[in-house]
Amino acid sequence: MTITISERDWAEWEEERSHLLEYPDPDDECDVLMPQPTWLAQGYTREVTLREGLFVRVEDYQMRDRCEQSWSGGEEEVRFHCHLSGDHQDFSTEVGNLEYALYGSGDYPKQTMTCSGQLPILEVTVEMSPDVLINFAGDRGALPLELQHLIGASIQPSYARVGVLSPTMQGVLWQIIRCPYRGLMKRMYLESKALEIAALMLEQEQEVQQGRRVLIHLKSDEVDRIHRARKILLQNLEAPPSLMELARQVGLNDSALKRGFRQVFGKPVFGYLLDYRMEQAQQLLMSGDLKVGEVMQQVGFRNRQYFAEAFRKKFGVNPKDYLKGNLRNTR
Repeated sequence: MTITISERDWAEWEEERSHLLEYPDPDDECDVLMPQPTWLAQGYTREVTLREGLFVRVEDYQMRDRCEQSWSGGEEEVRFHCHLSGDHQDFSTEVGNLEYALYGSGDYPKQTMTCSGQLPILEVTVEMSPDVLINFAGDRGALPLELQHLIGASIQPSYARVGVLSPTMQGVLWQIIRCPYRGLMKRMYLESKALEIAALMLEQEQEVQQGRRVLIHLKSDEVDRIHRARKILLQNLEAPPSLMELARQVGLNDSALKRGFRQVFGKPVFGYLLDYRMEQAQQLLMSGDLKVGEVMQQVGFRNRQYFAEAFRKKFGVNPKDYLKGNLRNTR
């Protein structure tokens, strides 16, 4: 069954739920929790306005069924839209699990957005006005040439591109979702993370426009095999297969796996694995439940010195000091 939502339906619900808003942070009236309509989903949307022209939104809910929502379009801001779980399809993008969509400002046409409802929805969106983005250009007063297409006039069709969330991006998104602060510190923390996500995506966009991130055509079957290779890697953190063995397991030659993996996930095979191990180590240390040696073993390292060097290179701090600092902050 498909749940069909007209623009009028949604407008009526918006008016109804204006009486159901919650404010999870008593020190911040710009932090609003909005329930999803029970006939559509179970969960919430949380939106924090960080300053004029910049906000972050977290959506966490389970759809009751497949959904189609009509939308008249209109002028939009620059959006950095990230899927940690779930999918959606609109006029210009099809965004899946662990993917992102970068949208430029400009005119969005009338359209229907579709969500399969097969996976729980966990999305983080950073929305930024063109003025806020241009302010980061400083004295130059204009964005680099490779990014100027993101700032469209209200009558200009907006730009859109889909990419894959890198382990670094995923780590920042989880930090946004699990923000441990309230009030002033929360707003400072969330703004820094929102800008970090924007910077990471703009870096990839600049590479694409400059031609450094050369895109090759991959068949859907090849993409499936590459995703399977990633799954095998992450299921074998302690003893990952060699590149040749991994390629054999997914039915690709090693050259095709190397090229395709870099395109789909933005990093070489074992560079991605190292990043993932470091992100996992950071999350485990953040929990405070394990010692450094236990974390090291869980993410597949045997040499403590090599683990410490890799962690320090990634995060700028020794794992032992990171653990101590995190424990001190949680007391």
